[in-house]
Amino acid sequence: MNASEVLGDIWQQAGLPAEALVFARLTGADPVLPSSFAVGTAAQSTIAAAALAACELGHRRGTARQQVGVDMQHAALDCTGWFSLDGRVPELWDAFSGMYRCADGWVRIHANFKHHREGALRLMQLDPATATRADAEAAMAGWRAVDFETAAAAQGLVATALRRFDEWEASPHGQAVAAQPLFTIERIGDAPPRALPPLRGDQRPLEGLRVLDLTRILAGPVGGRALAAYGADVMLVNSPQLPNIEAIADTSRGKLSTHVDLRTDEGRAVLHGLVADAHVFVQGYRPGGIAALGFGPEALARERPGIVCVSLTAYGTQGPWADRRGFDSLVQTAMGFNHAEGEAAGDGKPRPMPMQILDEATGYLIAFGAAAALWRQQREGGSWHVQVSLAQTGQWLRGLGRVPNGLSIARPDIKPYVETSASGFGELAALRHSAQLSRTPAAWPRPSMPPGSDAPVWPAVTTG
Repeated sequence: MNASEVLGDIWQQAGLPAEALVFARLTGADPVLPSSFAVGTAAQSTIAAAALAACELGHRRGTARQQVGVDMQHAALDCTGWFSLDGRVPELWDAFSGMYRCADGWVRIHANFKHHREGALRLMQLDPATATRADAEAAMAGWRAVDFETAAAAQGLVATALRRFDEWEASPHGQAVAAQPLFTIERIGDAPPRALPPLRGDQRPLEGLRVLDLTRILAGPVGGRALAAYGADVMLVNSPQLPNIEAIADTSRGKLSTHVDLRTDEGRAVLHGLVADAHVFVQGYRPGGIAALGFGPEALARERPGIVCVSLTAYGTQGPWADRRGFDSLVQTAMGFNHAEGEAAGDGKPRPMPMQILDEATGYLIAFGAAAALWRQQREGGSWHVQVSLAQTGQWLRGLGRVPNGLSIARPDIKPYVETSASGFGELAALRHSAQLSRTPAAWPRPSMPPGSDAPVWPAVTTG
C-alpha cells in the first residue's frame, strides 16, 4: 500500500467524508530512513491524517477546504524528534537504558527516570548508588529474559524480553492486540452539537478550541503539539511532583503549561474548572489512574456533555498486558521489531527502528482522533472517547509491509527542516512541522515554556 491508500484507510475508519481526501498531496516513497519497515509511510500518513482532519473540522465550521501537503522525508525526520537547546543535543538515553544479554536471550530496560533505574538495579540485587553498566550487564547474564520481564512488571518497572514476531503472535497479549483496530472512536454519551467559536477563513482550523493535555512521555505530547500547530489552545497539565524528560522542550511548542496537583482536593477542583470550558481531554496516565481521580471518560461526559476524551495506553485495553506500563522502545522489543531489524541487517543483533515511530505515529493519531471526533460531535452530537495504544500502532505498522534494502539508505540531512526559536528552556532548534496547509500554515506562536509557567486559566477566545 502506498501512503495515500494508507491515509484513505485511516480516514474511512474514522467515518470522515471521502471527498476531503482529494485535498491531500503526499510526495515521496520509502525508504527515507534506514529501516526494513515502512516508517516513512507511517509518519507521512498519520501526520497527513491529523492535519487533514483538523482542516475538515475547519470546513465544518464554515471555512473552505484547503490543500494539505506532506513530504515523506520531511515527515520521517519530523518523527525523529531531534532538537537542541543552546546548541546542545540532549542525550536520549540514560546509561542504564538499553539491551542486556540474558541467559536465554535479551531484555530491554528503560531507565530514563530515576525510580525506574533504581528499581531495575535493585531487582538485579545491585546498589543504585554504586552500580555501573558493567555490573548491570553481569547481573543480567544470570537472568532468564521472561523471568526478569515478569519480575519487573510485578514491581511496576519497565523492561521487556526480546521476542520474535512469531513469539509475540503466539502470546496471549499478542493475540489480544491483533484483534483490536488501529484506534477506536466511540460515542459514550448524549449531547447536542456544541456551538464552537466562529472561525474566519484566515484562521487556523482549530482556533478557539481548548484542549487539556495530561500526558508526559512523547506520544501524548506529540499529539497535543500537533493540535496546537493547527490552532487549538492546548494546556499541558503537569504534576509538580513528577519528573519530565528533556524532550518536553520540543513537544511543548505552542502550548500553555501549568502545574496542577491532582492528589489534592484543590488541584482536582482546578482541573474540574478547566474541564468546564474544554473541548478535548487527552490523558496518558497508567490504565485506570485518571478514572480513580474522577476524570475518566464517562465521568467527564456527564460533567461536560459533548466533550471528546482521548486515552493513550502502551499495550491497549484488552489482554493480560492491558495494565502494563510501557514505552515505545520496550513495545518495539516485545512485539518483535528489534529482532526483525537485526535479522534484516544481517548480524542478528537486536536493532531499534531509526526513530520512536510508535510514539510519533500514535501521537499524530491522537490529534487525528480528536479532530475526527470533534467533527462527528458537530455532525451527530454526543460525547466521544478515542482510544489509541503504542501496541496497536505497532500491529498496524507491521501490516504496512517490509521495505527491501531499506537499511542500506543513508540518513538524510535534517538541516533544511530545522527552525530556531526562543523558549523558556533556551534557544530551541527543532524540526518544522511537516504538514503544509495551503491557506493557514501550521504554526506555534506560543513559545515552549517549562511546566508551571502559566496559570491554570484558559485565555480569552478572540472572534473576528
